[in-house]
Amino acid sequence: MTSTRIAFLDVDGTILDHGKAVAPSTVAAIRDARAAGHLVYLCTGRAAGAIPPQVEAIGFDGAITNGGAYATSGAETVVAAPMPPDAVQRLIAYFQDREILFFLQTNDAVHASPQVQKKLDVLLHRWQSAHGEPDEPQTAPQGVPGSRDLADVDLGRVAKAVFLGDEVDTVARAQDELGDRFHVVPGSMPLPAGSNGEIGMRGTTKGSAIESVLDHLGVERSVAIGIGDSWNDVEMFDVCGVGIAMGNAAPELKELADETTTSVREDGVWNAFVRHGLVAG
Repeated sequence: MTSTRIAFLDVDGTILDHGKAVAPSTVAAIRDARAAGHLVYLCTGRAAGAIPPQVEAIGFDGAITNGGAYATSGAETVVAAPMPPDAVQRLIAYFQDREILFFLQTNDAVHASPQVQKKLDVLLHRWQSAHGEPDEPQTAPQGVPGSRDLADVDLGRVAKAVFLGDEVDTVARAQDELGDRFHVVPGSMPLPAGSNGEIGMRGTTKGSAIESVLDHLGVERSVAIGIGDSWNDVEMFDVCGVGIAMGNAAPELKELADETTTSVREDGVWNAFVRHGLVAG
């Protein structure tokens, strides 16, 4: 084994396949690595309250959630940076003016309108009717698990927004029109048409939260490993000593990582941990 490492793992498409399945090898990799003295953290765009039980049950040393707006280490809160209410109001007005469907995340929950959930349910039904069970990870539309009513959201607790556009350039336009204050990236929710994206405050990313956790722990970047498959993982790749793209990531994203492992269905996390000495092969 090498000296102690710290790994940051994305959830959807990295640990979790199609929002429901976790490979036994991934569970073994995380638990064996921690038993060997290494640290393993979740690093996800999901709200903390929307992390699936089968993922939480694996056991982690902490979690970065909401794309970097929140971070914990053990029982300690390291980062808690919700959006200012006026920023949330600007996003809501932006989406409503352009008739773009969206939902908002607090650290505890996802808040979506009935129209959003209905659209996603319809898209998923149509996709499954046409394709059946998808052959590749994260290629079918996903629902909004356990969502609460959008009308009940506390504007002072919103950490992140997710939007669903009918046009292929919805993300690009949002980047142009909101980039002065917000960090806008393509989302990981596959849609059969249009595009979707995620929005946080500028400077709030998985990478910024990782830096805060490393500073909190007194750990150097060089011993950090970041593994992911989505565009909100780019900053994670940048700050970690080794950035690893999953085999199911987009080719363009793989080019931004230091290396690529196998896919979520082909023991990607396990193989990456073996390669870097967190577990024995």
